[in-house]
Amino acid sequence: MLSQSSPFVRDRFTWLAYLMLAYFAYLQTSLGPLMPFLRAELDLNYTSAGLHFSAFALGMILAGLTADRFVRRWGRRLVFWGGGAGMAVSALCLGLSRLAALTIASAFLMGWLGANLVVVIQATLSDRHCEQRAVALTESNLAASLSAGLVPLFIGGFQRLGVGWRGALVLAVLVLALIAARFLGVEVPEARRPSTRPGSIGQTLPVSFWAYWIVLFLVVSVEWCLVFWGADFLENTVGLSKVSAVSVMSMFFLAMVMGRYTGSHLTRVMPSTSLLLIALGISLVGFPIFWLAPLAPVNLAGLFIAGFGVANLFPLTMATAVGVASQQSDVASARVSLGAGLAIFIAPLVLGWTADRLTIRN
Repeated sequence: MLSQSSPFVRDRFTWLAYLMLAYFAYLQTSLGPLMPFLRAELDLNYTSAGLHFSAFALGMILAGLTADRFVRRWGRRLVFWGGGAGMAVSALCLGLSRLAALTIASAFLMGWLGANLVVVIQATLSDRHCEQRAVALTESNLAASLSAGLVPLFIGGFQRLGVGWRGALVLAVLVLALIAARFLGVEVPEARRPSTRPGSIGQTLPVSFWAYWIVLFLVVSVEWCLVFWGADFLENTVGLSKVSAVSVMSMFFLAMVMGRYTGSHLTRVMPSTSLLLIALGISLVGFPIFWLAPLAPVNLAGLFIAGFGVANLFPLTMATAVGVASQQSDVASARVSLGAGLAIFIAPLVLGWTADRLTIRN
Protein backbone atom coordinates (compact mmCIF):
# COMPACT_ATOMS: atom_id res chain seq x y z
CA MET A 1 0.00 0.00 0.00
CA LEU A 2 1.11 3.57 -0.63
CA SER A 3 2.40 5.74 2.14
CA GLN A 4 -0.16 8.31 3.20
CA SER A 5 2.57 10.60 4.66
CA SER A 6 3.64 12.00 1.28
CA PRO A 7 0.76 13.61 -0.65
CA PHE A 8 0.67 13.25 -4.39
CA VAL A 9 1.76 16.56 -5.97
CA ARG A 10 0.94 17.51 -9.56
CA ASP A 11 3.55 20.05 -10.68
CA ARG A 12 3.60 21.82 -14.06
CA PHE A 13 5.47 19.03 -15.81
CA THR A 14 3.00 16.46 -14.50
CA TRP A 15 0.11 18.46 -15.98
CA LEU A 16 2.04 18.84 -19.24
CA ALA A 17 2.69 15.09 -19.32
CA TYR A 18 -1.03 14.39 -18.83
CA LEU A 19 -1.95 16.74 -21.70
CA MET A 20 0.65 15.30 -24.05
CA LEU A 21 -0.33 11.71 -23.32
CA ALA A 22 -3.93 12.72 -24.01
CA TYR A 23 -2.78 14.20 -27.32
CA PHE A 24 -0.93 10.99 -28.22
CA ALA A 25 -3.92 8.83 -27.26
CA TYR A 26 -6.25 10.96 -29.37
CA LEU A 27 -4.21 10.45 -32.54
CA GLN A 28 -3.46 6.80 -31.77
CA THR A 29 -7.13 6.04 -31.20
CA SER A 30 -8.21 7.93 -34.33
CA LEU A 31 -6.95 5.11 -36.55
CA GLY A 32 -9.82 2.87 -35.47
CA PRO A 33 -12.84 5.19 -35.87
CA LEU A 34 -11.56 6.75 -39.12
CA MET A 35 -10.82 3.37 -40.70
CA PRO A 36 -14.37 2.67 -42.01
CA PHE A 37 -14.21 5.97 -43.93
CA LEU A 38 -10.66 5.41 -45.15
CA ARG A 39 -11.56 1.89 -46.23
CA ALA A 40 -14.46 3.21 -48.26
CA GLU A 41 -12.41 5.98 -49.91
CA LEU A 42 -9.41 3.81 -50.81
CA ASP A 43 -11.36 0.55 -51.32
CA LEU A 44 -9.34 -1.35 -48.70
CA ASN A 45 -10.07 -4.86 -47.44
CA TYR A 46 -9.61 -5.85 -43.79
CA THR A 47 -6.02 -6.96 -44.29
CA SER A 48 -4.98 -3.70 -45.99
CA ALA A 49 -6.73 -1.69 -43.29
CA GLY A 50 -4.99 -3.76 -40.62
CA LEU A 51 -1.63 -2.82 -42.13
CA HIS A 52 -2.19 0.74 -40.90
CA PHE A 53 -2.45 -0.51 -37.34
CA SER A 54 0.55 -2.76 -37.82
CA ALA A 55 2.58 0.10 -39.29
CA PHE A 56 1.76 2.24 -36.26
CA ALA A 57 2.81 -0.63 -34.05
CA LEU A 58 6.07 -1.12 -35.98
CA GLY A 59 6.85 2.50 -35.21
CA MET A 60 6.24 1.81 -31.53
CA ILE A 61 8.50 -1.24 -31.72
CA LEU A 62 11.29 0.84 -33.26
CA ALA A 63 10.87 3.45 -30.54
CA GLY A 64 10.96 0.70 -27.92
CA LEU A 65 14.36 -0.40 -29.18
CA THR A 66 15.91 3.03 -29.64
CA ALA A 67 14.14 5.73 -27.59
CA ASP A 68 16.41 5.34 -24.55
CA ARG A 69 19.44 5.85 -26.82
CA PHE A 70 17.88 9.00 -28.30
CA VAL A 71 17.29 10.28 -24.78
CA ARG A 72 20.93 9.62 -23.82
CA ARG A 73 22.16 11.44 -26.92
CA TRP A 74 19.75 14.40 -27.19
CA GLY A 75 18.03 14.55 -23.80
CA ARG A 76 14.45 14.10 -22.75
CA ARG A 77 13.29 17.61 -23.73
CA LEU A 78 14.19 17.31 -27.41
CA VAL A 79 12.74 13.79 -27.70
CA PHE A 80 9.58 14.94 -25.89
CA TRP A 81 8.76 17.94 -28.09
CA GLY A 82 10.22 16.45 -31.25
CA GLY A 83 8.06 13.38 -30.86
CA GLY A 84 4.93 15.46 -30.34
CA ALA A 85 5.56 17.71 -33.34
CA GLY A 86 6.55 14.80 -35.58
CA MET A 87 3.36 12.94 -34.74
CA ALA A 88 1.29 15.99 -35.73
CA VAL A 89 2.99 16.26 -39.14
CA SER A 90 2.51 12.52 -39.71
CA ALA A 91 -1.20 12.76 -38.87
CA LEU A 92 -1.66 15.54 -41.42
CA CYS A 93 0.13 13.41 -44.02
CA LEU A 94 -2.25 10.55 -43.26
CA GLY A 95 -5.24 12.81 -43.85
CA LEU A 96 -3.88 14.30 -47.07
CA SER A 97 -2.60 11.10 -48.70
CA ARG A 98 -4.70 9.37 -51.35
CA LEU A 99 -2.61 6.21 -51.74
CA ALA A 100 -2.66 3.30 -49.31
CA ALA A 101 1.14 3.09 -49.32
CA LEU A 102 1.39 6.71 -48.16
CA THR A 103 -1.29 6.39 -45.47
CA ILE A 104 0.45 3.27 -44.14
CA ALA A 105 3.81 5.10 -44.11
CA SER A 106 2.18 8.01 -42.28
CA ALA A 107 0.79 5.62 -39.67
CA PHE A 108 4.31 4.21 -39.16
CA LEU A 109 5.75 7.68 -38.54
CA MET A 110 2.91 8.50 -36.15
CA GLY A 111 3.71 5.39 -34.14
CA TRP A 112 7.48 5.90 -34.10
CA LEU A 113 7.57 9.60 -33.26
CA GLY A 114 4.60 9.45 -30.90
CA ALA A 115 6.02 6.50 -28.97
CA ASN A 116 9.26 8.43 -28.37
CA LEU A 117 7.12 11.08 -26.69
CA VAL A 118 5.35 8.45 -24.56
CA VAL A 119 8.62 6.82 -23.46
CA VAL A 120 9.78 10.16 -22.05
CA ILE A 121 6.42 10.78 -20.37
CA GLN A 122 6.35 7.37 -18.65
CA ALA A 123 9.99 7.47 -17.56
CA THR A 124 9.86 11.03 -16.25
CA LEU A 125 6.60 10.56 -14.34
CA SER A 126 8.04 7.38 -12.82
CA ASP A 127 11.21 9.21 -11.72
CA ARG A 128 9.34 12.24 -10.45
CA HIS A 129 6.74 10.40 -8.35
CA CYS A 130 8.76 7.34 -7.27
CA GLU A 131 6.64 5.11 -5.01
CA GLN A 132 3.52 6.96 -6.20
CA ARG A 133 4.23 6.24 -9.85
CA ALA A 134 1.11 4.03 -10.04
CA VAL A 135 -1.03 7.05 -9.19
CA ALA A 136 0.71 9.27 -11.76
CA LEU A 137 0.65 6.67 -14.51
CA THR A 138 -2.99 5.75 -13.87
CA GLU A 139 -4.01 9.42 -13.83
CA SER A 140 -2.09 10.07 -17.05
CA ASN A 141 -3.91 7.16 -18.68
CA LEU A 142 -7.18 8.57 -17.37
CA ALA A 143 -6.38 11.76 -19.30
CA ALA A 144 -5.58 9.59 -22.32
CA SER A 145 -8.94 7.83 -22.04
CA LEU A 146 -10.83 11.11 -21.77
CA SER A 147 -9.15 12.29 -24.95
CA ALA A 148 -9.61 8.98 -26.76
CA GLY A 149 -13.29 9.00 -25.88
CA LEU A 150 -13.74 12.21 -27.85
CA VAL A 151 -12.31 10.74 -31.06
CA PRO A 152 -15.43 8.86 -32.28
CA LEU A 153 -17.60 11.87 -31.44
CA PHE A 154 -15.38 14.28 -33.37
CA ILE A 155 -14.90 11.98 -36.36
CA GLY A 156 -18.60 11.13 -36.55
CA GLY A 157 -19.60 14.73 -35.83
CA PHE A 158 -17.31 16.29 -38.43
CA GLN A 159 -18.52 13.72 -40.96
CA ARG A 160 -22.16 14.54 -40.25
CA LEU A 161 -21.50 18.29 -40.55
CA GLY A 162 -19.87 17.85 -43.95
CA VAL A 163 -16.40 18.87 -42.74
CA GLY A 164 -15.20 15.30 -43.13
CA TRP A 165 -13.35 13.00 -40.76
CA ARG A 166 -10.04 14.74 -41.50
CA GLY A 167 -11.21 17.68 -39.42
CA ALA A 168 -10.59 15.58 -36.31
CA LEU A 169 -6.89 15.27 -37.24
CA VAL A 170 -6.55 19.00 -37.87
CA LEU A 171 -8.14 19.66 -34.48
CA ALA A 172 -5.42 17.60 -32.75
CA VAL A 173 -2.68 19.65 -34.43
CA LEU A 174 -4.31 22.90 -33.31
CA VAL A 175 -4.54 21.61 -29.75
CA LEU A 176 -0.83 20.70 -29.79
CA ALA A 177 -0.02 24.25 -30.85
CA LEU A 178 -1.99 25.58 -27.88
CA ILE A 179 -0.23 23.20 -25.49
CA ALA A 180 3.17 24.27 -26.82
CA ALA A 181 2.28 27.95 -26.50
CA ARG A 182 1.39 27.44 -22.85
CA PHE A 183 3.99 24.90 -21.68
CA LEU A 184 7.03 25.13 -23.98
CA GLY A 185 9.07 26.76 -21.22
CA VAL A 186 8.36 23.99 -18.70
CA GLU A 187 11.43 21.94 -17.80
CA VAL A 188 11.41 18.29 -18.87
CA PRO A 189 13.51 16.74 -16.06
CA GLU A 190 16.42 14.60 -17.15
CA ALA A 191 17.17 11.19 -15.63
CA ARG A 192 18.90 11.40 -12.27
CA ARG A 193 21.22 8.52 -13.14
CA PRO A 194 22.29 6.71 -16.29
CA SER A 195 19.53 4.28 -17.31
CA THR A 196 21.89 1.59 -18.54
CA ARG A 197 25.41 1.16 -19.87
CA PRO A 198 25.92 2.16 -23.53
CA GLY A 199 25.10 -0.51 -26.05
CA SER A 200 22.98 -2.71 -23.82
CA ILE A 201 19.47 -3.59 -24.90
CA GLY A 202 17.65 -4.67 -21.80
CA GLN A 203 20.22 -7.20 -20.47
CA THR A 204 20.35 -5.43 -17.09
CA LEU A 205 16.60 -5.32 -16.57
CA PRO A 206 15.50 -7.77 -13.84
CA VAL A 207 13.70 -11.02 -14.67
CA SER A 208 10.59 -9.78 -12.85
CA PHE A 209 10.35 -6.91 -15.33
CA TRP A 210 10.16 -9.35 -18.24
CA ALA A 211 7.46 -11.38 -16.48
CA TYR A 212 5.29 -8.26 -16.26
CA TRP A 213 6.32 -7.43 -19.84
CA ILE A 214 4.63 -10.64 -21.04
CA VAL A 215 1.45 -9.73 -19.15
CA LEU A 216 1.60 -6.26 -20.68
CA PHE A 217 1.88 -7.74 -24.19
CA LEU A 218 -1.29 -9.78 -23.61
CA VAL A 219 -3.41 -7.01 -22.09
CA VAL A 220 -2.46 -4.53 -24.82
CA SER A 221 -3.48 -7.12 -27.42
CA VAL A 222 -6.96 -7.27 -25.86
CA GLU A 223 -7.37 -3.51 -25.53
CA TRP A 224 -6.31 -2.54 -29.01
CA CYS A 225 -8.19 -5.27 -30.85
CA LEU A 226 -11.31 -3.77 -29.27
CA VAL A 227 -10.20 -0.22 -30.13
CA PHE A 228 -9.24 -0.93 -33.74
CA TRP A 229 -11.99 -3.35 -34.76
CA GLY A 230 -14.85 -2.45 -32.42
CA ALA A 231 -16.54 -0.06 -34.88
CA ASP A 232 -16.28 -2.57 -37.74
CA PHE A 233 -17.72 -5.30 -35.51
CA LEU A 234 -20.66 -3.10 -34.54
CA GLU A 235 -21.33 -2.28 -38.20
CA ASN A 236 -20.87 -5.66 -39.87
CA THR A 237 -21.97 -8.06 -37.11
CA VAL A 238 -24.27 -6.14 -34.77
CA GLY A 239 -25.89 -4.28 -37.69
CA LEU A 240 -25.42 -0.59 -36.86
CA SER A 241 -24.83 2.00 -39.59
CA LYS A 242 -21.26 3.08 -40.25
CA VAL A 243 -21.61 6.49 -38.60
CA SER A 244 -23.58 5.07 -35.65
CA ALA A 245 -21.02 2.29 -35.13
CA VAL A 246 -18.19 4.83 -35.01
CA SER A 247 -20.11 7.15 -32.68
CA VAL A 248 -21.26 4.54 -30.15
CA MET A 249 -17.68 3.36 -29.68
CA SER A 250 -17.58 6.35 -27.34
CA MET A 251 -19.31 4.02 -24.85
CA PHE A 252 -16.14 1.93 -24.71
CA PHE A 253 -13.98 4.98 -24.10
CA LEU A 254 -16.43 6.37 -21.55
CA ALA A 255 -16.18 3.08 -19.69
CA MET A 256 -12.39 3.33 -19.82
CA VAL A 257 -12.54 6.85 -18.41
CA MET A 258 -14.74 5.65 -15.54
CA GLY A 259 -12.52 2.63 -14.97
CA ARG A 260 -9.33 4.67 -14.87
CA TYR A 261 -10.92 7.31 -12.66
CA THR A 262 -11.84 4.57 -10.23
CA GLY A 263 -8.42 2.96 -10.58
CA SER A 264 -6.56 6.25 -9.97
CA HIS A 265 -8.24 6.46 -6.54
CA LEU A 266 -7.88 2.80 -5.65
CA THR A 267 -4.13 2.81 -6.43
CA ARG A 268 -3.70 5.03 -3.38
CA VAL A 269 -5.03 2.36 -1.02
CA MET A 270 -4.64 -1.02 -2.77
CA PRO A 271 -1.67 -2.88 -4.28
CA SER A 272 -1.43 -2.69 -8.07
CA THR A 273 -1.34 -6.48 -8.39
CA SER A 274 -4.67 -6.89 -6.57
CA LEU A 275 -6.29 -4.23 -8.73
CA LEU A 276 -4.92 -5.92 -11.83
CA LEU A 277 -6.66 -9.20 -10.95
CA ILE A 278 -9.96 -7.39 -10.34
CA ALA A 279 -9.67 -5.62 -13.70
CA LEU A 280 -9.01 -8.92 -15.46
CA GLY A 281 -12.12 -10.44 -13.87
CA ILE A 282 -14.35 -7.59 -15.03
CA SER A 283 -12.94 -7.86 -18.56
CA LEU A 284 -13.66 -11.59 -18.65
CA VAL A 285 -17.31 -10.89 -17.80
CA GLY A 286 -17.86 -8.09 -20.32
CA PHE A 287 -16.18 -9.33 -23.47
CA PRO A 288 -18.26 -12.50 -24.07
CA ILE A 289 -21.43 -10.42 -23.73
CA PHE A 290 -20.17 -7.94 -26.33
CA TRP A 291 -19.00 -10.72 -28.64
CA LEU A 292 -21.92 -13.17 -28.50
CA ALA A 293 -25.10 -11.28 -27.56
CA PRO A 294 -27.88 -11.41 -30.22
CA LEU A 295 -29.30 -7.93 -29.49
CA ALA A 296 -27.52 -4.63 -30.09
CA PRO A 297 -28.33 -3.09 -26.66
CA VAL A 298 -26.86 -6.15 -24.95
CA ASN A 299 -23.76 -6.02 -27.18
CA LEU A 300 -23.28 -2.40 -26.16
CA ALA A 301 -23.70 -3.25 -22.47
CA GLY A 302 -21.01 -5.92 -22.83
CA LEU A 303 -18.76 -3.41 -24.59
CA PHE A 304 -19.17 -1.00 -21.68
CA ILE A 305 -18.39 -3.65 -19.04
CA ALA A 306 -15.36 -4.85 -21.00
CA GLY A 307 -14.11 -1.28 -21.35
CA PHE A 308 -14.44 -0.68 -17.60
CA GLY A 309 -12.28 -3.75 -16.91
CA VAL A 310 -9.77 -3.24 -19.72
CA ALA A 311 -9.21 0.37 -18.64
CA ASN A 312 -6.67 -0.39 -15.92
CA LEU A 313 -4.90 -3.42 -17.39
CA PHE A 314 -2.20 -1.43 -19.17
CA PRO A 315 -1.45 1.34 -16.63
CA LEU A 316 -1.32 -1.07 -13.68
CA THR A 317 0.92 -3.53 -15.50
CA MET A 318 3.14 -0.72 -16.77
CA ALA A 319 3.47 0.90 -13.35
CA THR A 320 4.46 -2.42 -11.79
CA ALA A 321 6.92 -3.25 -14.57
CA VAL A 322 8.64 0.15 -14.45
CA GLY A 323 8.61 0.01 -10.66
CA VAL A 324 10.70 -3.16 -10.50
CA ALA A 325 13.30 -1.41 -12.71
CA SER A 326 13.02 2.07 -11.21
CA GLN A 327 16.74 2.84 -11.57
CA GLN A 328 16.54 2.22 -15.31
CA SER A 329 13.35 4.11 -16.07
CA ASP A 330 14.25 5.22 -19.60
CA VAL A 331 15.18 1.69 -20.67
CA ALA A 332 12.19 0.11 -18.88
CA SER A 333 9.78 2.63 -20.40
CA ALA A 334 11.26 2.02 -23.86
CA ARG A 335 10.83 -1.75 -23.50
CA VAL A 336 7.24 -1.20 -22.37
CA SER A 337 6.73 0.61 -25.68
CA LEU A 338 8.35 -2.35 -27.42
CA GLY A 339 5.88 -4.78 -25.80
CA ALA A 340 2.89 -2.57 -26.57
CA GLY A 341 4.07 -2.12 -30.13
CA LEU A 342 4.51 -5.85 -30.67
CA ALA A 343 1.01 -6.48 -29.33
CA ILE A 344 -0.56 -3.83 -31.55
CA PHE A 345 1.44 -5.09 -34.53
CA ILE A 346 0.47 -8.74 -34.18
CA ALA A 347 -3.05 -8.86 -32.76
CA PRO A 348 -5.08 -6.47 -35.00
CA LEU A 349 -3.38 -7.74 -38.17
CA VAL A 350 -4.08 -11.37 -37.27
CA LEU A 351 -7.67 -10.44 -36.40
CA GLY A 352 -8.09 -8.57 -39.70
CA TRP A 353 -6.56 -11.43 -41.73
CA THR A 354 -8.85 -13.91 -39.99
CA ALA A 355 -11.91 -11.69 -40.46
CA ASP A 356 -11.34 -11.66 -44.23
CA ARG A 357 -11.70 -15.44 -44.15
CA LEU A 358 -14.08 -16.28 -41.29
CA THR A 359 -16.00 -13.00 -40.63
CA ILE A 360 -15.00 -10.65 -37.84
CA ARG A 361 -17.21 -12.39 -35.22
CA ASN A 362 -15.53 -15.75 -35.77
